[in-house]
Amino acid sequence: MLRIVCAALLFLAANTGSDAAGLRELLPSLTQGGYVLVFRHVATDDSQKDIYPFNFDDMKAQRQLSDQGREMARRIGAAIGKLGIPIGDVYTSRLNRAVETGKLLFGKDVKPVDALTDSSAGVASGMANPSGGNAKAGRALRELVEAPPKAGLNTVLVTHKTNITDAFGKEASDVQEGEAFVYKSSATAPAAFVARIKAADWIAQAGG
Repeated sequence: MLRIVCAALLFLAANTGSDAAGLRELLPSLTQGGYVLVFRHVATDDSQKDIYPFNFDDMKAQRQLSDQGREMARRIGAAIGKLGIPIGDVYTSRLNRAVETGKLLFGKDVKPVDALTDSSAGVASGMANPSGGNAKAGRALRELVEAPPKAGLNTVLVTHKTNITDAFGKEASDVQEGEAFVYKSSATAPAAFVARIKAADWIAQAGG
């Protein structure tokens, strides 16, 4: 297994910890590419509920991003662009909240894939108490993390809390909306965990 607007963002950083110092140290390497960034989608409208089985073409049957979440994604993406971090392929869950997050982050087409789609499969206990027990979903996400990015670029994966927990264990179950897990790709060894970067950290590092 692998090693494991905006008062709301400031509140998020203050209450969930921060790796701002880690981002400062990591930034020169990120600008050279070779990393995989695993994002949880940004904030959603909790008044909406998913209807199972998923109908990926029916927006009314899915929980959507909130206006706050959309603004969060735009600000994260603007910060990443300002920091000069080159982005290559962007893969997302097939659910619209992840697709929209990917598009808002980087303003480019995304590639929805089953491997990143919500692994809780409508099981309430899976969403409330992720245990990392879905081995197939975890393996699928880890395989994407292991795939080397295109030369000089970083790959982005946008997925869900349950998938991240399935892939990286209970220690990852506190992943916040808009948070990224950063892995360094290697042609000769498993991808190495580098940092967890909160939404507010990208924005702060870019100067707001």
